[in-house]
Amino acid sequence: MTSQNSPGKQKIMRYSTDGSPIPSRTQSPRRRGRCKGKAGYLIVMNTSLKIFIRRFVSLSDTELEYVASKFKTKTVKKNNYLLRPDSICKDFVFVQKGCLRLYYLQDGLEVCVWFAFQESSAIEIYSFISEDPSNYFLQAIEDSEVLYLPKAELNKLYRHQPKMQEMMRNFWEAVILDLINRFTALQKDSAEKRYLDLLSKPGYLQTIPQKYLASFLGVTPTSLSRIRKKIIKDH
Repeated sequence: MTSQNSPGKQKIMRYSTDGSPIPSRTQSPRRRGRCKGKAGYLIVMNTSLKIFIRRFVSLSDTELEYVASKFKTKTVKKNNYLLRPDSICKDFVFVQKGCLRLYYLQDGLEVCVWFAFQESSAIEIYSFISEDPSNYFLQAIEDSEVLYLPKAELNKLYRHQPKMQEMMRNFWEAVILDLINRFTALQKDSAEKRYLDLLSKPGYLQTIPQKYLASFLGVTPTSLSRIRKKIIKDH
């Protein structure tokens, strides 16, 4: 966050440990010009992150700026991993661009559990909360840009910004409800019904390779192909 100081200089704001802004050094237009591209990119990233945070808690602009400043950026190339089995999930991840998938191996087969699309979160809940080693992979299925908050930083935010406890409580509740809906659908609905439900979510059909989509639906790629042909024929 910046504020005008004089026509030739711009004040750069920093934050104390309690989130209150403190004035810092000034920056000349010439220096600002050299980093304009990167700064503009970070502004766009932070805007998406702030919108996400405000879905779960009401924060003042100053509080929101402080929280967003604690996230770090990372580029993840297609097929690279943010998490592997036997490692601990230590980061709360926000997907700025791209798509990630959470999966595990069963008898040598990949079982897709979840997909994290642009402007959504990606986290292995059990390992993150318990700090036990994970059984899951978290992989980018396309080149992705993420913002991540280490759990250590989140714990500090709990102390300095108590509203973050409310934010995370609301976030966990939303995740639990989504998981219940997901597992209920797997037990109750037919594969065709589950696929029809995905038709209302274009991101799945436009982004996810068919073999991953079939695993997510609990069927083989051959069965998914048969379901798609049947739906096209019936409609």
